[in-house]
Amino acid sequence: MSKEELILILGIDDAGRGPVIGPMVLAGCLINKETEAEFKISGVKDSKDLTSKRREHLVLMIKEKAITFEIEVVFPEEIDDKTQGNLNLLEAKKIALIINKINDGSKRIKVIVDCPSVNITAWTDTLKSKVEDLSNLEIVCEHKADRNHIAVSAASILAKSKREEEMDKLRNKYGASIGSGYSSDPYTIKFLQDNANKLRDEGIFRQSWGTWKNLMAEKQQMKLEI
Repeated sequence: MSKEELILILGIDDAGRGPVIGPMVLAGCLINKETEAEFKISGVKDSKDLTSKRREHLVLMIKEKAITFEIEVVFPEEIDDKTQGNLNLLEAKKIALIINKINDGSKRIKVIVDCPSVNITAWTDTLKSKVEDLSNLEIVCEHKADRNHIAVSAASILAKSKREEEMDKLRNKYGASIGSGYSSDPYTIKFLQDNANKLRDEGIFRQSWGTWKNLMAEKQQMKLEI
């Protein structure tokens, strides 16, 4: 595919891959070169480098100016379902789904994905095997693509915004003490310790995570010692 044929760019990224509470979100953002330049001037960059207020301002612009976008929300129950394979495989399936929804075959598209796997080549092959039509696509998977490509930065903002929207739903239902959902957050760990048994069937915890399993093991050990 020559540079002249690269008409559109589809950036894809995830948010919430590692938390023990809440969903993982994947987003794809399709733009052209003109919009890419406009996004850059407007300050679109990796969502981790933006304040919440700035991110929410940019997400409105991205949704308005992108040719199209797709968001996939993957809840803990699906992440824990090992018939789906490991997280890398599940993410490949969801990213392929985004590509398949956006790609109608009418334009040449360069797809740039922030690769979740240490083995870029093998994971890229897995992703390609799940894409329905590769004939008009150039697929590039990279580490740190969210920092190096504006379209992926835009996708990271869409994904992070949706992840926070889903977490806000949980905070409204269960209280702000749920924290960020990440294992590094002491508020989240306290919430997990206090509510793991009571809320274990609510579908909010990733019960295949080491954080969850370790906590359950500790609770079981405490019971045995009493």
